[in-house]
Amino acid sequence: MKKLSVIMPVYNEKKTISETAAQVKKSALPGFKKEIIIVDDGSTDGTRDILKALSKKGRTFRIIFMDKNIGKGSAIREGIKYITGDYVIIQDADLEYDPADYVHLLAPIEQGHADVVYGSRFLGGAHRSFLFWNYIANTILNFTTNILYNTLLTDMETCYKMFKADVIKGLDLRSNGFKIEPEITAKMLKKKYRIYETLINFYGRGYADGKKMKAIDGFKALWALIKYRF
Repeated sequence: MKKLSVIMPVYNEKKTISETAAQVKKSALPGFKKEIIIVDDGSTDGTRDILKALSKKGRTFRIIFMDKNIGKGSAIREGIKYITGDYVIIQDADLEYDPADYVHLLAPIEQGHADVVYGSRFLGGAHRSFLFWNYIANTILNFTTNILYNTLLTDMETCYKMFKADVIKGLDLRSNGFKIEPEITAKMLKKKYRIYETLINFYGRGYADGKKMKAIDGFKALWALIKYRF
């Protein structure tokens, strides 16, 4: 039986981590086993206590605790060390993304069409109305990606990226923070991997709900796209 490895970077998600973990665990994926690797990136809000309790509920979850907060990229890179599955997906812990979409993300890879599948928030799936400036930032980043790398991605910054395991293991990722997203995309495009997109459901958060990305992260992502291109 094939296996999907789910890497879940977590930082201060006390309100949502239990429900996210439950959704990932119960998501239907016929013919697959799942391993769920949760990497706590130095949470200070009580998330770690919830994860410690979760770790006692069987072998479904492998939980790794980082000594201090370094960033999402660092947590993802740590999680990659532990994957044993045939495929890998990154799952945020804030309930913005729906694990029920895993089956749609896997399909193009299983059918032999893709090496990586991006779940796009901009292809028509159900989604909360976006924050205007976040939408503009995403538009600029997608436009820059397409110019620099001669591609037609609609959502470079999406969390949902489904990989063949050997693809993500071979990227030599180095980013610690949110620059991990443009780094992943840049390195895959330079290696000429086949990237597909499919629509997903997206339940976006506002800053009042705990959204962590700031305007400065958009500038960092733009710089990363340029740096890895040249």
